[in-house]
Amino acid sequence: MRSYEKLLEANKAWANSQVDKDPHFFTRLKDLQQPEFLWIGCSDSRVPANEITGTQPGEIFVHRNVANMVVHTDLNLLAVLQYSVEILQVKHIIVCGHYGCGGINAALTNHSFGIINKWLRNIKDVHRIHREEIDSIKDPRDQADRLTELNVQEQVMNLAKTSIIQKAWKHENRPDLHGWVYGLDNGIIKPVFELSSRTHIDPIYEFDDL
Repeated sequence: MRSYEKLLEANKAWANSQVDKDPHFFTRLKDLQQPEFLWIGCSDSRVPANEITGTQPGEIFVHRNVANMVVHTDLNLLAVLQYSVEILQVKHIIVCGHYGCGGINAALTNHSFGIINKWLRNIKDVHRIHREEIDSIKDPRDQADRLTELNVQEQVMNLAKTSIIQKAWKHENRPDLHGWVYGLDNGIIKPVFELSSRTHIDPIYEFDDL
């Protein structure tokens, strides 16, 4: 059996086990999607949103990219954000990074990685903003861990700068924004930053005509 065929066999076993536990599981799921959370996470295969939070299908709406970025020119991210906020009406948005992130480690170097350089530049911008703190850390792993936390913080701030979030804050007092970091070595999520709905950010980013 080829490796991808094992995935199909595992899928059948999983589907059968779900029906054994709850005969109406898929009937309910196909007609209803009302997640309370949007998860913006890293594409890293070691950080599956549902498994590390103990949630079931239908409970978390998920977007993943390299290093859990919120980039204002990323139409994929913006489409997910608008759909989850305006249609699904999520109450919480979580940006979850993880220690040991390859994107963070790459952004701390001066190596050229080809097309991904353009993406990593967004992380380098976070380093530049927090240069004094990051560069004062001597241990490379501690430096990367702190940049991971600060990157999550900046991505939460990037969410707050969008008209999508500010409109929902103004008219519906939701969603709250959360910045978390997952530990690969212990499986524990560490909250590092939070913005409650209607938090005021720098006035230059606030829209007054939504």
